[in-house]
Amino acid sequence: MNELKQLQGGLVVSCQPVENGPMDRPDIILAMAQAAIAGGAVGVRVEGADNVAAVRAGLCFPIIGIVKRDLSDSPVRITPWVQDVVDLAKAGADVIAYDATDRVRPISAAEILGTILSHNCLAMADCATFADASAAATGGAQILGSTLSGYTAETETDSRGPDLKLVSDLRQLNRFVMAEGRYDTPQMARMALEAGADCVTVGTVLTRLEVNTAKFHEALRTRDDENGDTHSD
Repeated sequence: MNELKQLQGGLVVSCQPVENGPMDRPDIILAMAQAAIAGGAVGVRVEGADNVAAVRAGLCFPIIGIVKRDLSDSPVRITPWVQDVVDLAKAGADVIAYDATDRVRPISAAEILGTILSHNCLAMADCATFADASAAATGGAQILGSTLSGYTAETETDSRGPDLKLVSDLRQLNRFVMAEGRYDTPQMARMALEAGADCVTVGTVLTRLEVNTAKFHEALRTRDDENGDTHSD
């Protein structure tokens, strides 16, 4: 499992632009990934088989592949179908992440996990709770992520911070621990390692230009609203 050694103690950048935005193109996602590696990242997380294939062709670092789907009959979005796993494996993903929560889904988490392992990829369980992670570890998942904590009905929170307690708890399961979800500053990423994470994934704050630009725009607009618009037409 050389990929785990490569990821140990480092940063994974989730290169997922806003869906259907101007940066949502395989060549731009490859450029994002290359820029992340140039900045010191040890791996990338990429959505979609076509994007994974594009990044694989231009990058020799570990790729965590996922497919996101909006299903009408399930809240599960991350790699919900067996075919998604097959496509990601063929595209060159080293690691395939899947939703490991105990929620209504089209295919059982156990079957998705088994398919990942049967294609000789590392399996990353995107978890919301310790129970999710425990079941995934029992099933053979090599990487346990705190990815979905705060994003399910059971764990929904108003906190803007990451779930460091879950990261710490995952250490008990003797698996590679990936801290992911709301790590918006370098200090928070460092705290994740101190809490017991083996690696940290950071996404939105690094790669979603529209989202972060909107935050600045809103702050400036709010100030104008509070002070009155002093600009002449």
